[in-house]
Amino acid sequence: MQRFDSQRPAASRRRVHVYDHRSEGRTSQPKLLDTSGLDINEFRRLLRREFSLNGNESYELFTTDRIIVDFDKFNEIKDGATLYLMQSKHQQLPGATVEPISFTPHYHTLTEAGTYEYHASEGSKALPFALAELIDNALSATSKNIGARTIEIRMMFDGSIGKPALIVMDNGCGMTSTKLKNWAVYKLSKFTRDDGAFSSERERYARPDPVRRSLNSDISYFGVGGKQAIFFIGNSVRMITRPADSPDVHELVLSEEEFKRREANKEEIFSGFIKNRRPGESSQHDERFLQNLIAEERGKESFTAVVITGLRDEHIAVMKNEFGALTRELAHIYHYYIHGSNGNNLKFPDQNNQIDIQVTLREKPPKIPRAINLREVDDDMQTLYINSAADTFEFTASSLHGDANLEGIIRYHPFLYDKETYPQEPSAEQASALDEDDLQNRGRGKKAIFECFWNGRLIPSTTVSEFDWCSRSSKRSDEPPAECYNRLSGVLFTDDGFKVTQNKLTFMDLELKLKEKDVIFRLVSQRQNTARRGDIKREFSQWLLNCHTLYDKQVKFIGLKDTFERDDPKKKMTEHWTAFSAIEWDGRRFRAGERVRSCRTNPSYYGTVADFLLCGKYSGDVFGAGGRVKITREPRALYSEKKEFPISKIDRDATDASITTYINNELLKFPKELKVEWPESDPWPDNAVRSAGSSLGPLKITILNGKGESKNLIPSGSTGGRTTLNVKFSLVHHGHEEKKTEHVAQYSAAHGFWFTKTDMIELGNYTLSLNAIVSENGSTEFNGTELPSHTLKFTITAGAAQTFMVEPLTTPVRVGVPFNIRLKVTDGHGHPAEAPVQPQPELSSSDLALSLTTAVSSGNMITIQGVKAAGKLREESVELHVSLPGLRKDAQSIKINIRPGLPDSVSVTPKEDPIQVENGNEVMFHVEVHDEAGNVTTNPRQTVRCQVQDCRPQTIDCSSAGAGQFSTKPINLKITKGEPQPLQVSFEMPNHKDVSPVKRELLVLPSMRVTSMELYVVLNNVNLEIKPFDKISWIAGGLLENLFYRLLDEAGRDVELTPEVVSKIKVTWTGVNMEEMERGKLPDIPVPKQAQEERACQVFYEHSVSLSFTVVPLPDEPTKLKVTLPQSTVKLGETLPGNICLELVDKYDNPTRSLTQTCSDQMNVEAEGLDKAAVSFAWQDSSRSVAVSGVCFTGGTPGPREMSFSYQSFVELVVVRVTAGVPAKLTLLSTPPQPLQFLSGTGSDTPFVVQLCDEWGNPSDDQTAEVKITSSPPGLKVTTSGNSHHVNAEGKASLMVDSVSGPKGPYQLMFQVSCKDRLISSPSVNLIVIPDSKKPVKLLVEYDRTARLAAGRFFPVFAVTVASEEGSPVTSFEPAALSMRLWRSGPSGNAPPEEPMEMKCSRPLDNDRKDRYYFREKEIPAITGRHVIQFSLRINDNELLSGDEIPVDVVSDQPVKLGPESPILDPVVSSTEDIANRTLVENMTLFIMDSHGNPAGQDLNGKVVVSITCAQSGRNHSLPLFEGSVTRAQFKLVNGKAHIPRLAIMKNSPGENGTSYVLRFKAEVSVSLAPYRLHFLFSSDAQKQRMMSDLTKKKAELTSCLATYNEYLSTFTDLCELLTAQCQKANQTEAEVRDELKKKNIPIRLPVSIVDIDTMISKKTAEAERVQRRTCSIPDPFTGQQDVLGKVGHLAQLQDDDAARVISWNIGGRLDCVVTRTTAAAQKIHGDTRGEQQVWPLDSMSAPPANRPLPHIQRGRPLFDPPGNPVLARELLIYPQHEQSCKMVFQNLLGDTILIDDLDSANQYRRMVVQKKIYCPTILTRQGDRVESKGIFGGAQNKAPPMDRLKVLAAPFPENYHTIEEQKKLLTQYRSALLNKEEAEKELKQHLDTNNKEKQQEMENKQKELEEVDRQLASLQAKPTKRGLPDTPDSSGISAKIAKM
Repeated sequence: MQRFDSQRPAASRRRVHVYDHRSEGRTSQPKLLDTSGLDINEFRRLLRREFSLNGNESYELFTTDRIIVDFDKFNEIKDGATLYLMQSKHQQLPGATVEPISFTPHYHTLTEAGTYEYHASEGSKALPFALAELIDNALSATSKNIGARTIEIRMMFDGSIGKPALIVMDNGCGMTSTKLKNWAVYKLSKFTRDDGAFSSERERYARPDPVRRSLNSDISYFGVGGKQAIFFIGNSVRMITRPADSPDVHELVLSEEEFKRREANKEEIFSGFIKNRRPGESSQHDERFLQNLIAEERGKESFTAVVITGLRDEHIAVMKNEFGALTRELAHIYHYYIHGSNGNNLKFPDQNNQIDIQVTLREKPPKIPRAINLREVDDDMQTLYINSAADTFEFTASSLHGDANLEGIIRYHPFLYDKETYPQEPSAEQASALDEDDLQNRGRGKKAIFECFWNGRLIPSTTVSEFDWCSRSSKRSDEPPAECYNRLSGVLFTDDGFKVTQNKLTFMDLELKLKEKDVIFRLVSQRQNTARRGDIKREFSQWLLNCHTLYDKQVKFIGLKDTFERDDPKKKMTEHWTAFSAIEWDGRRFRAGERVRSCRTNPSYYGTVADFLLCGKYSGDVFGAGGRVKITREPRALYSEKKEFPISKIDRDATDASITTYINNELLKFPKELKVEWPESDPWPDNAVRSAGSSLGPLKITILNGKGESKNLIPSGSTGGRTTLNVKFSLVHHGHEEKKTEHVAQYSAAHGFWFTKTDMIELGNYTLSLNAIVSENGSTEFNGTELPSHTLKFTITAGAAQTFMVEPLTTPVRVGVPFNIRLKVTDGHGHPAEAPVQPQPELSSSDLALSLTTAVSSGNMITIQGVKAAGKLREESVELHVSLPGLRKDAQSIKINIRPGLPDSVSVTPKEDPIQVENGNEVMFHVEVHDEAGNVTTNPRQTVRCQVQDCRPQTIDCSSAGAGQFSTKPINLKITKGEPQPLQVSFEMPNHKDVSPVKRELLVLPSMRVTSMELYVVLNNVNLEIKPFDKISWIAGGLLENLFYRLLDEAGRDVELTPEVVSKIKVTWTGVNMEEMERGKLPDIPVPKQAQEERACQVFYEHSVSLSFTVVPLPDEPTKLKVTLPQSTVKLGETLPGNICLELVDKYDNPTRSLTQTCSDQMNVEAEGLDKAAVSFAWQDSSRSVAVSGVCFTGGTPGPREMSFSYQSFVELVVVRVTAGVPAKLTLLSTPPQPLQFLSGTGSDTPFVVQLCDEWGNPSDDQTAEVKITSSPPGLKVTTSGNSHHVNAEGKASLMVDSVSGPKGPYQLMFQVSCKDRLISSPSVNLIVIPDSKKPVKLLVEYDRTARLAAGRFFPVFAVTVASEEGSPVTSFEPAALSMRLWRSGPSGNAPPEEPMEMKCSRPLDNDRKDRYYFREKEIPAITGRHVIQFSLRINDNELLSGDEIPVDVVSDQPVKLGPESPILDPVVSSTEDIANRTLVENMTLFIMDSHGNPAGQDLNGKVVVSITCAQSGRNHSLPLFEGSVTRAQFKLVNGKAHIPRLAIMKNSPGENGTSYVLRFKAEVSVSLAPYRLHFLFSSDAQKQRMMSDLTKKKAELTSCLATYNEYLSTFTDLCELLTAQCQKANQTEAEVRDELKKKNIPIRLPVSIVDIDTMISKKTAEAERVQRRTCSIPDPFTGQQDVLGKVGHLAQLQDDDAARVISWNIGGRLDCVVTRTTAAAQKIHGDTRGEQQVWPLDSMSAPPANRPLPHIQRGRPLFDPPGNPVLARELLIYPQHEQSCKMVFQNLLGDTILIDDLDSANQYRRMVVQKKIYCPTILTRQGDRVESKGIFGGAQNKAPPMDRLKVLAAPFPENYHTIEEQKKLLTQYRSALLNKEEAEKELKQHLDTNNKEKQQEMENKQKELEEVDRQLASLQAKPTKRGLPDTPDSSGISAKIAKM
């Protein structure tokens, strides 16, 4: 190989790979030759030298494309090219070759990156378009085929022949290796690629000539679609191609996994190798389907096969399950390539087309393979359009200044009587019946007219609705009907003069170019230009009108009746309809009144035509499409409804006879009669007479229809429903007031309709009616027809007399007053019966004497006349016994009220006559009124008048009490001469003249002293005398003025009021004025303000004469309404105890007693939360007030409540203090920050504060309530500060959760209150025990478990992952914290020893994964057997996390030597007679071992040869001989071991005394092994032999001991060096972290302690917790579960409060939706929550549309300057984690929703967008408004409520929070570094303090002992002697002399 000049610049270097293929059998590796600066001749010389070519040998130099390299082409060869040395161009390759290539994307990847936008369809629709990209390439490749053009798509899903694959094959021209390389370059289009390796071979792109429909196959265009499609469908592609005229097949493999691997290894990504091979060569392929595919290569001149593997699951499902839809879509896309320019006309197919596209699907047997040629598809849309069209209109369009061509065709699909023939999508659902009436959207509907084809293939995402010349104009009267425009379909065929997107889904400029003014449309049939658009419009209108006239077959509507309006619920609008009386349809006339039958309805309807309806306003007969018929269903007895359906559903084959027969048969189903049965008695005949007490029934009723069948149902309704029948029982009692009893019986399968028996008690005439009724409404008619009934009339009469009743006395019985007693005679049921003719009643009573006059009978009544009662009364009620002999029940007793009789006399006491009275005194009389029996009686107007002579008469009313008191006024007679004066007193009853008066005489005795005093009040100049004990009523609060007095002597004369007399007068009130007293005027008396405070007044004269009176305050006029509360406090929900008193009072609160009994109706009360329905007002007659009761407050908050009482104009307010009601619930006032997520074993620093409340949520102060915390499920252990808590005086309790412990997952904390034997539960709080991502719980170990662990070598690399509770790796630990412990498994198991071998973690390398800890080059133990490895993590000083024990089997290494199982001491032998002294080894087993002494040759057999050599080389010693005088001994070696029972030297063996010899054990096996050597000493003296043996043993022991000491000291030194290095590294780390802290403005002042750092961390933690931000209040108990992202409200954050408010409101209830990664996780949550939690799996989520710009931005440029700063709402979101998944979620939720500043800007922006005919999505404003995508705005539903009433997205943490967290993290790192530093220094100090002097001294002593042993052995070996062989001449007589010790 030629050397390369390393100094040559890389730019000028050119190296090529050369394969030597001169002969068929020659295979070689390529040689890399440097051709820099060489011409073709120099290069050929280089070839001859490198490949040893002969001078006369001919060869050719070819490229991999089989192009001969000549002088010019050699200069164009590029660096890295591959060349062949071959005999000829068509020579077969002897073997596969590899051609390195580079396919770096073209620069257009950057320059055109924004030109096109990928608009991929969603779901299964995307796959056909991806396959189309591959078919495009195949069509282009076969475009120059002379014969058939074959394209085959194979879908391989047969696991028996390989993994799933998709193969696209064609028989096109194939690709050379250069073209294949160019194909791999992304965005290398046909315009920029060079498909030839040399300039002379390059084929520049030439635009094809125009052809009809642009079917030029020029559709492999941009260099993008194929690769996009491949990696959309799968993740790997194998390109297999053979170009024409080439014997080689080229293969190129591109793999997503390979790209990722190269990127990870930092290799060149866009590079690879093209494999060049012979056709059919498949030796290197494992997949059977690939082998079969390659086997098909033989015989093919050229081809290309695209083999895609790694198919995505969603595409596999589409290929398998939607094979028909997939092939139909492909047939639609390539319709005109498959069927020719005229399309698939099934009547006249094109037989000349040569393009075959075959699609096959092969699945695992027994499923049968499916195959279809797309030419066989006959239900694609273009086929349906072509074959359903009646006529076509073809045109072309071109521009005056462009080369773009367009052909167009419009097809007309006529209306045929009852249906449109415009084809629908095969997969679309059938239109509903309502759609048939939509005349404006029939046929095409809102679908665009034109589908668009580019270069002959469909561009699916672009359609053209219409052109202005083919759209309807409302101005022209001769326009075709509007519905004709909805019967059009069309196709536009364009060439590449119009641009499409790179994935060929959308036109970029079609509509814009066609709207240009210079576009000219030409009719194909006219073959001439039409410069004006109006010409083609006229032609089109005429063509359309002709189509309508010739092909549309419509219905003629005849006999216009009227026009009306009705609402169309589908269109949400009012439409005009016209009713007609007849129609003509396909030659037949249908008229109103005819009977018709429907078809294609469920059920079929029979009925009479009412009207024919046509949408629109019409003035006469008209032809119309569609229309409806309204019928009245028959028979009407069953169906009363009118039904309306399309005219097209009238059954034209139905005859009148068949319709009539059906209706008559249906009518027999109607109920006809009732069958009445009497199961338990004889039937009653009509007009029967029965006595009272007879039983009617029971009755069993059966409903029979016209067929005599028992039925309880009537078939009815349009949906085949049935009407249930009941039977109504009506019993009418005819009397003065007709009474009616009704019962309804429902049908019972056991008894039918059943009525239980009825006892007939009441007398009279009855009518029983039994009616069948409709169960729903109880009607006896059904659809206007009477239901069957049954009537029975009968009479009930009374029985014979059996008892009597005493009628109550209406008035009380009075003593001596006659009264009558009436007796009512009845039968046994209380009915009146005929009384006895001569009754003989008897009366008796134990208290009274009774008498009667006579007894008279009349009908059923007996009257006892003239009954009198007499006697003294002791009780008001007296029992009276009445008996009537002759009846079954002949005695009755009644209670009668007896009252005294009429007044008969007056009794007056005292009885003396005359009655003496001293002058000036008064006389008292007691009066009673008696009846004739001496009973005190009371009667109305029973007054007694007392007349004292010369005095006014006094009257007392004895009406109520029957007695009274008379008190005469002081008798002041003018007594002269001291003579007593008689006075006459008379007592009489003015109203009872028949009562005799009573008279008495008074004798008045005179007195000489001042014995009387008179008082007067002057009121209005009138003297009002105040008599003793008078009560003077006066206005409360006033003054009793003008009060005068006088003193009288015995003669009744005034006493002169002198100062002396006046001084003896005393008054009981104040204000005495002596001057006024002398004038006879008393002081004014202040009247009390309170009415109940009567003032007793008295005037004294020498304490002998006085006059007392009382001043009674009178209430003034009422001034207010007084409210008196029984108590001022009441609990919510409880009724105020007692009554509230309402009364009218004056200004001093004195009751005025002015209320009346009817006033309670005018009173009202109002108060907040008052249950007014429970309040009642009751009149209190005794106090003339109103009592209010039932006051109860049922809502609101505790506190004072103002109650307003009103009566007429009086209003009074009182305050009632309302306290909290009875405890009813517990509410959470505050909780720790939500969502509640705890790490197991941790708690919360924030307490749960609960509030005990009544049922209205008011705090309750019931301190007996006890609060407890429980959990659900109970697996969670909750520890609080105390097991229970009593609420405080405010009803609150604070509960601190110290810790929660339990498995991870969702839980609920439940708060329960026990209060007075009641248990109150509160809403639970959701919490999640989350896995701690920083808490290590498990060590995961990865290593090569298949590696062979040979003793003494190195273990494979162990990669240890520290897994947290959530399963994520923990990377915060230093590698030194991990260790690997190793020990050998003992007989008792794998239990580790006390001090196992421990190895530390290796230092990380640059390419190591950051989440792994690696243990490299850890030596495997030298001893074979089962060992145990355990990795451990030192979490802190007290916690060690150990991983699982890993058992490993250490096996022996390669066999290298022979040796014993255990060391053998060097033997000492002598040539004595004793065999024991001559034995070298005994019972020794030798093993084949590895280098560590482990048995390693178990599969080796052979022999072991033993020989003796001298230990000291170079000396000629006499060698001892084995027994038998042999120099060699042999032993069998079986399975790697040889057993030597005994090996000894012969007696008298030769050898030198004291000489050391070597036993050499050599194994003779198939491998080379080192021999085992055993030293022994030879001695000729037995005693010396024993001494040397002992010294040898001792030497071995000392040597072993010294080795142990040396190892210990060496280990101590190594450890000291290691600890010193660790200490230095810890100091360095601490300094580095301290410097970082200083940069973050946290200087550390030395010295510092761990406590100081902890304090700083705590401060930073508190500072971070104080950072305020908006949070999402939605609880999320699901985050942390497997495959769960969390609730939507927690997946994104928003900085702007206004945006957060309106966006959160717009999303609404979806914020609570849980997003999962998989459907399985979603189903688990759905099941756990019993379906209450909404879930949303990502794997079933629709792929969001591409990131489209704002609507006003088109093709990267704004169409106008938008107002209001619009922005896409989703672009404002911040995703804390799972960014890609969260983006998908919110793109689905928000779509293209826009956020703008205000409502005005939103409406303006929408108007500007819509004017551009661009769809405008929903717009939200920062003010909270929403403009819907339909343009609707305003109203409460389009206005976001305030933020405090919403659940909103959280805000991200502010910048200062992240700064604090970074500082906190650095402080934590510094704490760790400082702790490591302190521990390293401590450990080093402890190590250095270890005392090794004792071990050093012991080692020196052992060394001295060993030296002494060596000296003794040397002395024993001094002066050696030689011994010869026994049979040699010079050996006899020679003896060894051994020096004596």
